[in-house]
Amino acid sequence: MKKLWIIAAFLVSMFFLFAEEPVELEHLTAETFKAKVFDYDNNTEWSYKGELPAIIDFYADWCGPCKRVAPIMVELSQQYENKLIIYKVNTDDEQNLSSMFGIRSIPSILFIPLEGQPTMITGAYPKEEMVKIINEVLKVQ
Repeated sequence: MKKLWIIAAFLVSMFFLFAEEPVELEHLTAETFKAKVFDYDNNTEWSYKGELPAIIDFYADWCGPCKRVAPIMVELSQQYENKLIIYKVNTDDEQNLSSMFGIRSIPSILFIPLEGQPTMITGAYPKEEMVKIINEVLKVQ
């Protein structure tokens, strides 16, 4: 019986040792949005501040389709690590920021290329469609 406990303890410790930490996407507030993406208080023409193309997922915790998109965003952040950045904006917490973009339906996802205007899509798109948009709009492979 003692050997069984030792083996079980070893297996549990190995699980925790090799378990990956969950990826946490950065949540933007109005202030961090203005610092990292676009300062809409001081500019009228779109001018992206970032050094990598970006995706912003406008979501709410209670939204079923948003919950389906969330793991896709994490997968994309891992797949395109160091090629683009993915942010999240909670529309309940950041109502002014959401209204600035005319968010009326969620999930709404903003694709921001390094140059040019951003593109917004609304709805829970599958990962394959997101990859296609990343390739075409953000010019990231």
